[in-house]
Amino acid sequence: MKALLNRLRRDRRASVAILTAGILTGAAGLTALSVDLGNIARAQRQLQNTADLAALAGAANIANGTAISVATTYSAVANDKNAGSGVTATMATGYPQLKCFTSTGVPCGGSSAANAIVVQQKATVQLYFAPLFGINTASIAATSTAGSGGGKPNALDVMLVLDTTQSMNSSDNQCSISHATREDCALAGVRSLIQGFWPSQDHVGLMVFPGVKQGQTQTGTRGRGRGGTGTGSQTPPEALEYDCSSSPQSTIAAYDESPIYEIVPLSSDYKTSDTTTTLNTASNLVKAARGGGSGCSQGLDAIGGVGTYYADAITAAQTELTTNGRSGVQKVIILLSDGDASSSDISSSKRYDQCQAAVNAATTATNAGTWVYSIAYGASTSSSGSCSTDTPHISACNAMKNIASDSTKFYSDNSGGTGGCNSDNSASELVDIFNHVGSSVTMPRLLPNGTT
Repeated sequence: MKALLNRLRRDRRASVAILTAGILTGAAGLTALSVDLGNIARAQRQLQNTADLAALAGAANIANGTAISVATTYSAVANDKNAGSGVTATMATGYPQLKCFTSTGVPCGGSSAANAIVVQQKATVQLYFAPLFGINTASIAATSTAGSGGGKPNALDVMLVLDTTQSMNSSDNQCSISHATREDCALAGVRSLIQGFWPSQDHVGLMVFPGVKQGQTQTGTRGRGRGGTGTGSQTPPEALEYDCSSSPQSTIAAYDESPIYEIVPLSSDYKTSDTTTTLNTASNLVKAARGGGSGCSQGLDAIGGVGTYYADAITAAQTELTTNGRSGVQKVIILLSDGDASSSDISSSKRYDQCQAAVNAATTATNAGTWVYSIAYGASTSSSGSCSTDTPHISACNAMKNIASDSTKFYSDNSGGTGGCNSDNSASELVDIFNHVGSSVTMPRLLPNGTT
């Protein structure tokens, strides 16, 4: 008996079998667990990707008031554009949410006064092996935050068209610059706008109306604080608007005298690099916008003298973009005016329907693919008190509204007329409006969740 027991003690074949069975069972369990965990990870990535897409799509449509519906359309919920197999997704209660963050440097705009959107999706993932242990599904969630602008800018050729008629000499008490005239505020807006552009991507030019007179320069009526008698210099007349000198001065041209509207052609020297936060004071564009630094603050001024007519300036801007713009680059016109075209210093063939003529010129540019932005600055809402040459009557406010390529590109301040020329993009301060425009031409970007 003793010998038999010793043999059984020394025989380990059954122990090996039991141990092997245990190892195989554990390995099978781990394999099953890894399959389910991998499936959950895959579903999580898919849900996060679709949340990002939905947030970016919504952010791109904040200005036109459709951000919520667009973000929902691009979600992973069944029958939406990014619905996927293997994941049953729902939008979390209360989402998408519009936000106005103060830390992103992008103004809040549109009818919702927002600059960002937050999307949160939830999903249930079906498990393959966990049901053996009584676990059939896993719940996952993904949150994504996107800003309406501030990302990489689109490559743009931009022509600014500024009103420099006499009305721009009136004061603007709502401007962020103390004691500013309307022209002061407009040029501050231009400086703020181009400061946000990338010179490697964006070329910017400047036109004004009324334009300057062609030919030999002479003493005239244009220039900020420019005295003297003039010298008849051969300097191109448009260059006198940024030469940092008090004399000679350029001369205003009547609209039927083939005026020069272009002060600065499309250029990219307004900043020395994409990342710098200051303007290049040696740039003609910066100097024209009175940002040329100490001793160079003349720039443009609103002397006027020939009334308001801007249809030809819009046409000239489109011609410049078409002729000298880069191939394959989006063309943009940004027009600022009170919109009340009613000049008598113009040929008889253009004397009537002056506001409608500007709308027609802008429509031609839009049809050619140009984005036309209009900024109504103190535009009258009265059809009987503005655009007096037009039949049927049209208000200056509606003229500016119709000039914009679409409603998302129409901006206005809250002054002028009766109650102001309001738009979905209205604001009380002009520099803020220029910042809104700058943000609208940049791409949406993802932001860290929890941005404030």
